[in-house]
Amino acid sequence: MMLAAVFTGCANKAGTSGNSASGDTITIGGNFELSGAAAAYGSAMQRGVKLAVTKINKDGGVKVGDKKMKLKLVTKDNKSDNASAASIATNLTTQTKASAVIGPITSGAGLAALPNMTKAKVPLITPGGTQDSLTLQKNGKVQPYMFRSCFEDSFQGKALAKYVYNTMKLKNVAILGDKSTDYAQGLIKAFKGEYKGKIVTTEYYQAGDKDFNTLLTKLKSKNYDAIFVPGYYSEAGLIIRQAREMGIDKPIVGADGFADPKLVSIAGKSNASNIYYTTHFDAKAPANNKVADYLKLYKDTYGDDAGTFDALSYDAVYMIKQAIETEKSTNSVKIAEGLAKLKNFQGVTGTITMDKYHNPQKPVIVTKLMDGSEAEATAVK
Repeated sequence: MMLAAVFTGCANKAGTSGNSASGDTITIGGNFELSGAAAAYGSAMQRGVKLAVTKINKDGGVKVGDKKMKLKLVTKDNKSDNASAASIATNLTTQTKASAVIGPITSGAGLAALPNMTKAKVPLITPGGTQDSLTLQKNGKVQPYMFRSCFEDSFQGKALAKYVYNTMKLKNVAILGDKSTDYAQGLIKAFKGEYKGKIVTTEYYQAGDKDFNTLLTKLKSKNYDAIFVPGYYSEAGLIIRQAREMGIDKPIVGADGFADPKLVSIAGKSNASNIYYTTHFDAKAPANNKVADYLKLYKDTYGDDAGTFDALSYDAVYMIKQAIETEKSTNSVKIAEGLAKLKNFQGVTGTITMDKYHNPQKPVIVTKLMDGSEAEATAVK
């Protein structure tokens, strides 16, 4: 599955590339899915970003050379629409004069926004755009202005395959995947390439489908140990509910598209047992001693527990802060250079080192649900 930090700046001076902040304020822009199909993810992204901006300002701001500057957040709703995401990218970079942008959170919207971000030479960090090709040009070279705070599909697909075979000791898997998204197709490819057991069958559904009984009936007669469902919570929740109602009690495994509370509300608590999914953050498997303070801050601020995409978005802001401070510059081109150099960055989602393709290298977490609640979480390297 899917915060953009945008720095408010004056018009580019002659001979200057990219955008730079002016005065004592760095404006962070958010290209957020606040309505539409991905609103749950986008709202989490907004919460995480706002929390980080507030915390950084309270702690004194961002150190740019010998100067301290405050952050200002400017957000816009792309309505989970790719065309809107692209136009917002233009607005944030040319009108707001963004020096960096967080979001969109989905791969499709990120791809739509990227050309306008690249044209303006402004870095974009996606907290949830996991499609492998998102950070790559067609010639295989890295996209210079696209970064992630999340890991990519192949990374989590391979980790899940290892976990299912080595840790769960399951040798036969049936796949029920979303045929309409690159996200699901990437996960299927990575899982099949890494899994050492047998793929019994692969069936497909379409995003937006509501009735999965025919597909599940076909699966029920097969000899398998688990069902792998690469897709988003909206369909996965229904698949879980209908599978359990049909008497299928085998483990159901998925990726970070499951990582939203709505999965359980759709599936029903009593049905959401023996569910496993990869995620980027889990309080039951804290990455470091920063996590406890972050969880308390989040709870005190929002009255709720922090989720995966809140944490990834929180880290995205701090990644930008680190890049600015390393480069001693608010210039967007320099910030992109700083992000590319991130090494051993201590985020709440783990210790992040950016690889040459702008993907953060950090452990994958596998979360287990029983009766709709998290029963355990395991880091998979």
